[in-house]
Amino acid sequence: MTQAMQRQEAVSIRKNEAFAAVAAQLEPRLIQRECTPKQVVRMIRNEQQIHGWQAEAVQHAQDLPGISFGKGEEVIVDFGEHLVGALAIRIVPVGSPPDAPLHLQITLGEMPVEMAEPFSEYNGWLSSSWLQEERIHLDVLPAALKLERRYSFRYLKLKVLDTSPKYKVSFADISCTAVTSADRSALSATLTSADAELQAIDEVSVKTLEECMQEVFEDGPKRDRRLWLGDLRLQALANYETFSGNGLVKRCLYLFAAYPDERGRITANLFMKPQVIADDTYLYDYSLFFVSVLHDYFLATGDRNTLEELWPSAYRQIELGLERLDERGIVADDESWWSFIDWHPNLNKQAPSQAILIYNLKRALHLAALLGDERKATLERTIGELTQAAAEHLWDAQSGCFISGRDRQVSYASQIWMVLAEVPEPEQAKALMLRLLEDKSAIPMSTPYMVHHFIEALIQVGERETAIREIKKYWGQMIKDGADTFWELYDPNDKSFSPYGSHLINSYCHAWSCTPAYLIRKYQL
Repeated sequence: MTQAMQRQEAVSIRKNEAFAAVAAQLEPRLIQRECTPKQVVRMIRNEQQIHGWQAEAVQHAQDLPGISFGKGEEVIVDFGEHLVGALAIRIVPVGSPPDAPLHLQITLGEMPVEMAEPFSEYNGWLSSSWLQEERIHLDVLPAALKLERRYSFRYLKLKVLDTSPKYKVSFADISCTAVTSADRSALSATLTSADAELQAIDEVSVKTLEECMQEVFEDGPKRDRRLWLGDLRLQALANYETFSGNGLVKRCLYLFAAYPDERGRITANLFMKPQVIADDTYLYDYSLFFVSVLHDYFLATGDRNTLEELWPSAYRQIELGLERLDERGIVADDESWWSFIDWHPNLNKQAPSQAILIYNLKRALHLAALLGDERKATLERTIGELTQAAAEHLWDAQSGCFISGRDRQVSYASQIWMVLAEVPEPEQAKALMLRLLEDKSAIPMSTPYMVHHFIEALIQVGERETAIREIKKYWGQMIKDGADTFWELYDPNDKSFSPYGSHLINSYCHAWSCTPAYLIRKYQL
């Protein structure tokens, strides 16, 4: 999240023991598989590649045990796929008996740039402790080194910092015990689209989701490793069309509901270790999305018991969301609130947040009708009032767009969310989306998270072919740029973009990027 989100709120968590117990019972068994390197590689400069580096094969990894390494020498191996798991290395001495410890540097990375550029030069504002690098002393050789941490990587670099002049070392065995809770045997049939590019995009999407399905739906297995509510919403949708790990969705719903603050507000994310801890980050849009996650879960499973138990938690997010309305019926925009929406630093959040409130009100209305909740009439009236307020105060007839904030900003996010919330009539919504495609002045999208909603809006207004073209243009280009899992951040016009000050810290396997599998399968693109 942004630097502003480093501020903390004084909140008191009111743990629901019953909900926490349900979540604990649903903790999944992790599926393990043993993986070994495929190639020894070197990183070479190529300005045509993202971040200016590419991996070039040198020899087969099976030849590695026959090579020895002394002080200052290194080797990089490629496992051939993205992995999440624990690393093991068997190291043997070569030459005279070891008369000094081995000092070894171990660097793991998801992308070639992490192997090529030294982490010592990192100068971003996220903690450098997320960079996957270890320095280890081994006093006794041979050694079977098992690293306790879980890593997210494809490439592994081993550098001998020092031994003694009398001996070198070889790496006799290298392996990774990869883990996930996604069951490939339960995976919905492999996509057999006649479109090879969509098939490739689907495969990488499925792999991305698989890597992020651990004890919870993690946002990214390299960095954060947390359960974020906005990511969960998109992961759950992709899951329903692929792995059908619906118990994991249910577990995450109960986890969020188990740790509200004293006002019933649901946190944006949860830490899972050493025990569940609700973060002190609260995002206006993320709290509201608890409603749509519950709504989508019920549509996918028909699990009425979960719906009935969690409905009060969901409705409370609606009540809290409505508290931010000003006298016009518009979400108030000031310094006292956080709403994520997208990463663009200049994005005003008022109009998209208004639309997200309406979007979730409509899903709450559907659930209230299913449950026979007498507040259904209140929800219907509120939806009408907020929709009318948006049309009166946020629609600008001159520009033909929804505007946001005191500066009357026009952004992709505002138009997309107003369409998804069905604020404009269908014909107006279609015209708006087509106009947006030609608008070069609107604040653009900056994450796959926002691009997902852009694609859904195109599909909603009947622009299926445009949606397919945009999926290929975005996720397809990411594959051409080297993605074997989809990335947290990708701007085709600025491929070095990072909101954290350095692309070294970016997550290159990220939950909110997995949704092409959902879009392609759900809408039969």
